Amino acid sequence: MVFSRRVSTRIQPYFGHRSRTRLTLSARALRQPPATFETTSRWQAMRTMLRQFASREVPGVAVRLVIEGANGPLLDTAATSDGEGYVHFDVALDPPWDLPEYPLWEQAHLHWTTPEGAQQVDAHVLAPGRAGGLAIISDIDDTIVETGITGGLRNVVRNWRRVFAELPQERVAVPGADTFYGELGGGSDTGDETRGAEHMPATRRPFFYVSSSPWNLFAYLVAFMRVKGLPLGPITLRDWGLNRATFGSSSHGEHKSAAIDAILAMHPELRFALIGDDTQGDLPAFARAAAAWPERVAAVFIRKAAAEDFSSEERAAEAALKAAGIPLWLGQTYDEGHDFLRAIGVTPGGETEQIVRVVEKVAAEDEQADGSPAG
Repeated sequence: MVFSRRVSTRIQPYFGHRSRTRLTLSARALRQPPATFETTSRWQAMRTMLRQFASREVPGVAVRLVIEGANGPLLDTAATSDGEGYVHFDVALDPPWDLPEYPLWEQAHLHWTTPEGAQQVDAHVLAPGRAGGLAIISDIDDTIVETGITGGLRNVVRNWRRVFAELPQERVAVPGADTFYGELGGGSDTGDETRGAEHMPATRRPFFYVSSSPWNLFAYLVAFMRVKGLPLGPITLRDWGLNRATFGSSSHGEHKSAAIDAILAMHPELRFALIGDDTQGDLPAFARAAAAWPERVAAVFIRKAAAEDFSSEERAAEAALKAAGIPLWLGQTYDEGHDFLRAIGVTPGGETEQIVRVVEKVAAEDEQADGSPAG
């Protein structure tokens, strides 16, 4: 039973990431068995999905985060789960840790204690590489999969089978997303460095995901990405409540803007391509990021999934991005996106990013126009 007190407390780690000077990783203390998505009867599939939403959180659990080095622990710190079961680690790395040449998943360990004794679970932290300088931040909902769980309770009711009865392997990815993301990611290459996370291949250009879906669906979304061959990366989701803030449309863009700001602030050495759609305020959120972080947004990709025309806010965001000289792709299929990638010179495994040079050229022209030195 989901709510049985006989089910021991476990820790569900989420994907973390780090820079040279900072590491962040979150997890959640739950009294609930780990998610499994094996193909079974439709009734069993519904029970599996309902369990993802009917979690029992455990506050007050002391959790240690340990990362081992060749000569002992590189990091050993502790935190306690809050009232919703979340435990957050945000650690300054002093002295700084070197980054690998290419993106790499590094292994961490989470330790806690239950009445049965000491417990441990592996966690993974993405370290972006030094080479390339380009990363991707992608939406999930209606960008790589039609979730049916955002945009209002009416959509949840309309798509109840998709939400509550389809396992990850049964869901259909947005056509062409796997190939498009694979090309933009530049393939998988971790070089000779593994650090204990061999089963977590990283693409040459690191991926980060932001979504308005609840944290309860983390394991589901990871399973979906794995089975569909999409790049794995840290995922920022939301804590849901039965209120307007969860199901209303206005908060989606605010949530994504905050998540994007946090990622850009943590990785100042990277420029980012932003990928989203026109159903949840992605275009205005991306335009705000471009305005707040000059020269950090290298390109914007928007999949046009909605039948409606752009709102006035979206049209203003489109104009702002074009005025800033940021390459902008608006299309209905990712097959069209391949042509855009080729036009701006992004190729699988390519080390020199034409997409970045476009931004550098625009910045240099702007400086010359202002009469200041151009680099």
